[in-house]
Amino acid sequence: MVFIQEAIRAIRMTLLLWLLTAIIYPLIILGMGQFAFPFSANGSIMLNIDNQPIGSAVIGQLFTSERYFQGRPSAVRYSQGRKAKPTGISGASNLAPSNPDLINRIREQATQFQDENIQPLADLIYTSGSGLDPHISLKAARQQLARVARARGIKEDEIIPSINKYTDGRFLGIFGEPGVNILRLNYALDLQDVNRKQNQ
Repeated sequence: MVFIQEAIRAIRMTLLLWLLTAIIYPLIILGMGQFAFPFSANGSIMLNIDNQPIGSAVIGQLFTSERYFQGRPSAVRYSQGRKAKPTGISGASNLAPSNPDLINRIREQATQFQDENIQPLADLIYTSGSGLDPHISLKAARQQLARVARARGIKEDEIIPSINKYTDGRFLGIFGEPGVNILRLNYALDLQDVNRKQNQ
């Protein structure tokens, strides 16, 4: 009899804890997030002028056209759809510095940038630890400025304000280095092109 009572009490406690931790608490946190930080809580998804999602502002994307600034390469190819590597959503290649595959990839990318008269800076040829980094350094953005301006048929001075606008400062003002958000910058340049064509 005592065993049955204790079992019922244990089941009740389990159900109560499950209700609190698996339903009530997550719903409260979800509600607070939606109320106080809706953009962040919904994945920082950016929408285009047709209200279609074009990506997350906190996850880097692959840009190959000369009209766009290129971000850090990704070892997991997270934004390439069916070409994405099945090693997971986030992560590095874990290749040793002496690995021939890593050396060849870096040499190829460095040569490609040098052919475009772009200095092959670290954040343009090395993948980040997460493989999802949405930023590049100001120096890396300025290295690509001439190529992007030439491909879009505009002056470099017309792009610089957008670079400055979409540069995120140091975390809490002291940690890390300022970085340019590539998705925001590239989309802003596309909007400038649309406005320029409408005004012509």
